[in-house]
Parts: sequence; structure tokens; C-alpha cells
Amino acid sequence: MTHQDETETPTRPSLYDRLGGVYNIAPVVDNLIDHVMIDPRLNANPRVDEAHHRVSAAGFKYFVTEMLCEAAGGPQRYSGRPMGDSHRHLMITEEEWLAFMDDLQQTLDKFGVPQPEQNEIKAIVESTHEAIVVAPLQEGR
Repeated sequence: MTHQDETETPTRPSLYDRLGGVYNIAPVVDNLIDHVMIDPRLNANPRVDEAHHRVSAAGFKYFVTEMLCEAAGGPQRYSGRPMGDSHRHLMITEEEWLAFMDDLQQTLDKFGVPQPEQNEIKAIVESTHEAIVVAPLQEGR
């Protein structure tokens, strides 16, 4: 019996590779941001609405694509500001976070992203929750 080196052990491809790399990730982000920018549930927050009119959608898509690719194991490196720095002033509520997560779910379903990969993408996004959401869920809403 020969000793098998760890580098010879087959490993599961990264999420980035399983999603098909940047050329498959970018169109999903493109669609997601198109929805987010016009979602009335998000734009009801005047700070978010103002940001959606001030910030370039193309730039927003670029940074989200870069961030997701890096978090999924791709070669890209996120070059934007920290999540808290770019979101705290927007006073995003838990309800708005849930609306964003709903937009994400609809986009993942539209592109037929398999459930295991959906779960990993949502975990990546959820990891930013604490830096983005400032107001807890309101009772009775």
C-alpha cells in the first residue's frame, strides 16, 4: 500500500469553480443589482433611495461581483470599502435586509443555481449582515 500525499487527495472544487467562474457570476450579480436598485421595499428608505440614484449601478455591480468572486474562492480581490463603511449611514433595517435577501433568492432561482451553491452564496451574504443592518426587526410589522 502506497502512502498518498495530501496534494493527491481529490478535493471538492471551489464555489467559484462550481458556479462557472466570473463569466457566470457576473450576470447573476448584474440581474440582482438591477432588481435591488428599483426594489420599492428598499427605496422606501430615503437614504437607500438617494444612494441608488447617486452610486453608479455599473460600479455597484463591479464591487459586488469582485466581493462574491473572492469569497467564493476565485482569484479576484475585493477592492471596495468595508461593508460597514459603505452601508452604516444608510440605516438599513432588518426588514430591508429581508427584502434584499428575497431579491437574492429570486435571482438565484431565475438563474437555476443549484441548492447547495445557493446555500453557500447566502452564507457569504449573511456574513455581511452585522456590518450592514443597523435596526432590528420591528415587532408587529
